[in-house]
Amino acid sequence: MLATTKEMLLKAQAGKYAVCAFNAENMEMAQAIVQAADALRAPVIIQTTPSTAQYGGLHVLYAMVSALAKKTGVPVALHLDHGDGFPLICRALREGYTSVMIDGSRLQFDQNAALTIQAALVAQASGVPIEAEIGYVGGKEDGLSNEAKTGLTDPYDAERFVKFTGVDSLAVGIGTAHGFYKQKPFIDTKRLAEINSRVGVPLVLHGATGLSDHVIVDCISNGICKINFATELRAVFTEAVRLTLSGTESIIDTKKYLSEGREAVFELAKKKIVLSGSKNKV
Repeated sequence: MLATTKEMLLKAQAGKYAVCAFNAENMEMAQAIVQAADALRAPVIIQTTPSTAQYGGLHVLYAMVSALAKKTGVPVALHLDHGDGFPLICRALREGYTSVMIDGSRLQFDQNAALTIQAALVAQASGVPIEAEIGYVGGKEDGLSNEAKTGLTDPYDAERFVKFTGVDSLAVGIGTAHGFYKQKPFIDTKRLAEINSRVGVPLVLHGATGLSDHVIVDCISNGICKINFATELRAVFTEAVRLTLSGTESIIDTKKYLSEGREAVFELAKKKIVLSGSKNKV
């Protein structure tokens, strides 16, 4: 059955590893993610963004992931990534999502806090943990855009924000960005360490695509308990499909090329799980 992210992130925080959160956009990607977690005995989070929810339907995504979760022996959470408003949070909760994120990071501190409190009250009353963001992660991914420069999280603001809102986990801006990096990013792990020293809840890293293994491990050692991967999964899935179809017009069975995309995501997800330290943490 589906699990919430509450216990898995607290265990990661205590064990100083991170849980991988993979964005899935179709059945094959979801299958690959669950299969990878099952093979490595790791907890895992499957995420959908607002644009994916609009494209596939929250009810369809829930039915698909919950069916996969029932057939595995590892904790699988279904998380709404970057929930862009209170109504979407409510719809995700009604459909059965076991974790949600409210993203008010583009708002002023007080407005962000007010929106987050509203969402947290209804989510936590439903027994569902909530993630929020202070500072913001720039870039563009899956219909989500923040073209401004990445906003670094102020450690003092992070401390106040968590106290005001009572959120269960916090996404922070430390120099990462959504999508592919155009140049090597500077990841402010000193800032992350200070945030971690002030904030008691598990911290979340967005924009992990393209970061070196060394940087990711360093972030985990400084408090990151959940790492989001999205762009990399889409890239390997699409490339596998493209290679399968290239040079031939005879393939019309969608299973033949979509299964290649599934295999590529499976292999990548396993690598990220090992890197995060969550292998054999069930």
